[in-house]
Amino acid sequence: MRIDALSQVSAAYKVNRAKSVSKTQYNNIKDQVSISDFGKDYQIARKAVAEASDIREDLVSELKNKIDNGDYEVSADDFATKLLEAMK
Repeated sequence: MRIDALSQVSAAYKVNRAKSVSKTQYNNIKDQVSISDFGKDYQIARKAVAEASDIREDLVSELKNKIDNGDYEVSADDFATKLLEAMK
């Protein structure tokens, strides 16, 4: 194939033609965000959980009182059962 024939082929298919680009005006369009009711409820619940304490002070104080008074007893059978379950 001759090199000068390439220019004739490209001219036939208009390969070298510049593409026209149209510009659209977006000056009047503004971005908007909308959050669903589920999303709002989720955020409220998530905030409530984050603010809640990880320690239940009422139960902890009750157990501390029992231990301090010597009233807290652990069944050996219950302890052994829980220990074996944890080891499995």
